[in-house]
Amino acid sequence: MGDHALPGKPPVPLTLRKSARARRISLRISQLDGRVTLTYPKGVAEAEALNFAKVKENWIREHLEDRPNPLAVGFGQSIPIEGKERRIVPAEGRRVLLRDAEVAIPKGAEARRLARFLKELARDRLTEACDDYAAMLGRPYSSLTLRDTRSRWGSCSSTGGLMFSWRLILAPSDILHYVAAHEVAHLAEMNHSTAFWAQVERLFGDCKAQRRWLRDNGAQLHQYRFDSATS
Repeated sequence: MGDHALPGKPPVPLTLRKSARARRISLRISQLDGRVTLTYPKGVAEAEALNFAKVKENWIREHLEDRPNPLAVGFGQSIPIEGKERRIVPAEGRRVLLRDAEVAIPKGAEARRLARFLKELARDRLTEACDDYAAMLGRPYSSLTLRDTRSRWGSCSSTGGLMFSWRLILAPSDILHYVAAHEVAHLAEMNHSTAFWAQVERLFGDCKAQRRWLRDNGAQLHQYRFDSATS
């Protein structure tokens, strides 16, 4: 793996990654931090991969311009929680309180406290959803972990471990439930075959609208910055 840049104003940093599994040159732009990763097969020269990026420069710059600007959360701003905009206000006591149109945070390290609260809420909602779907499926999962993932909303390991992005708590409830059903369905089908999607539909129902919402709006969930609290 190496670091290069496309020249211009401004220069665009590139992370080069040579992969034995890659069959073609590909570009990926992180929704979280805008990092541009150029992946290429072992049999392809680095110069050829860089030339590919140069050809795609306009596409890269357009996508970087379309990314939401990072927003450091703080008092007076709004943030979606379970899909509903809540204004961040100071709390009178020591607890974080979620209200209909507000989230009240104790003063002092409020961004960190809000991130911690959101992670706990995400764990509660995802655990409840996964418990229900696993019971419907008749297959238990072995663990549930939360991360601030860059490229996926969830995953399921071969040992039954489920992983989710805690930022799903910012999305509407049906989006979180769809992702939970999607990963639980992998307990039965570790693929994306017709049989897998049949399991998703049995657990959740028609998910076309939720998949479209994530494609169109998922990047917005990554714009909120909580300093080091998100790591």
